[in-house]
Amino acid sequence: MTRSFTPEELEAARDRLVPDVVADGLRVLFCGINPGLMSAATGHHFARPGNRFWPALHASGFTPRQLLPAQERELLTYGLGITNVVARASARADELSDVEFREGGRILVEKVELLRPRWLAVVGITAYRVAFGEKHAKIGPQVRTIGTTRVWALPNPSGLNAHWPLPKMAEEFARLRVAADDD
Repeated sequence: MTRSFTPEELEAARDRLVPDVVADGLRVLFCGINPGLMSAATGHHFARPGNRFWPALHASGFTPRQLLPAQERELLTYGLGITNVVARASARADELSDVEFREGGRILVEKVELLRPRWLAVVGITAYRVAFGEKHAKIGPQVRTIGTTRVWALPNPSGLNAHWPLPKMAEEFARLRVAADDD
């Protein structure tokens, strides 16, 4: 269970980095937009209560049970990992500049070329569009590849993303899982 943090503790986590959960040759490397303040305060990805990443991951069949953010390293046993487009933590993604997104995209390409996951799954279509300069990209598999790594854009799992209720989000995650399983 995530402990409560004071507003001051959360603000003190601004600009902190959350370590990647990565290994060579993953099935899927999930890529968040950037860590939120709760993630930075806890040191774990997608840690804010109400974020639907962990429920969607489980409901889609990627994990046999719903993991807690503190159990994120267990993802490696399923051939999954997590990184971010922009490394620094902020309260909201709209605090990030287009320049940060483009630089984050460049760094992400280098990371993917080094780690060689089969799939890169960017969770947040707007972040994907800006980071990779593809302003008309849609949710789903992308034409772009990074070396042999294929790319999929997923909906942002933030609780603020009302356009994607959890069942619909889990369906999109499941489409990716099926594609990753077919490799």
